[in-house]
Amino acid sequence: MAARTSCRHFQRRFASSAAAALRPAPAEVWQQRSAVFSREQARQRALYPRVEKIEVSMEGPGLDGSLLVMNRGTSTPLSCARHLTEHHVTNSALALVDGEPWPLHKALTHSCSLRLLTFRDADPTLVNQAFWRSCAALLGQVLETAFKDEFWVELLDSPELPVTSGAFCCDVALDPQLDSWSPSEESLRSLTRAAQQLIHQDLPWEPLEVSPSVALEVFSHSRSKKEEVERKASQSSGGTVTLYRCGGHVLLSGGPLVARTGLCSQYEVTALYECGRGPWGLQRRAQGLSLPLQLQAHHTVWRKLRERAQKPVRVTEPEEVTPPSSPPPPPSSELNP
Repeated sequence: MAARTSCRHFQRRFASSAAAALRPAPAEVWQQRSAVFSREQARQRALYPRVEKIEVSMEGPGLDGSLLVMNRGTSTPLSCARHLTEHHVTNSALALVDGEPWPLHKALTHSCSLRLLTFRDADPTLVNQAFWRSCAALLGQVLETAFKDEFWVELLDSPELPVTSGAFCCDVALDPQLDSWSPSEESLRSLTRAAQQLIHQDLPWEPLEVSPSVALEVFSHSRSKKEEVERKASQSSGGTVTLYRCGGHVLLSGGPLVARTGLCSQYEVTALYECGRGPWGLQRRAQGLSLPLQLQAHHTVWRKLRERAQKPVRVTEPEEVTPPSSPPPPPSSELNP
């Protein structure tokens, strides 16, 4: 039994080493993903060769009744904000187009109503969800670039957590050579500094809705992402998936992100836990905490929030609904002939 176990362990190690030898360098992978993103972005923009005008009816405090004439296929909600005030440009995080959540950098393709959303709205639920999702995306970008080139990093499909969970998270599988690595406080501080550098650059999250074939080409070197693409496409009403690009990093998202990294103000990577072994090896969960630019916390409040964000988050799996048992058949006399 011991010999068979050792043999299987050796085979897994050998397979991982062989796969690593065939895998391109991380920088090449990121460059290829961004190149495919740019190519598809250019193709979609070329679908609107002529300037066609659309009417955008603005909604919101002080804007009801305002009408903007914009360019179909090129103008975005952010373009509309620039026609208003600097306040709208700086504070808007997300938009509603005909009542549907819409990224600020996504082109408008038809005449519509538009409402710009901020963190100080009476009901910031949609913005908070997009912000938490964006913070997790930023954490994934940091993790993917944090290790030396000889170690591969596989970003996994992470659970979408509500803001009330106290922390956002990103699931990851690291190179088997790092199975024995335990992150120190300095490791977490290093990840935090990397995230803060991206925040300081104020990079836009560029959205791009694509077919599964394009997304599979983007993530051709990631087995887990290819499975995630197929799963998300099957769940999408249009059979498409949404990619985002932040700098040179391309990611797959299950929902809209906020406009830019600079909207994340206080940001800290608080924990990195092991979650056991899965199909991709030893799975880990990184957690973090952030507050938006417009909502700052006193250091005593931040310390309490941080203590909570250090605790492993509870991920509630969807409950399986058991159909009610069929009632017993009625007596034969009550059956239709």
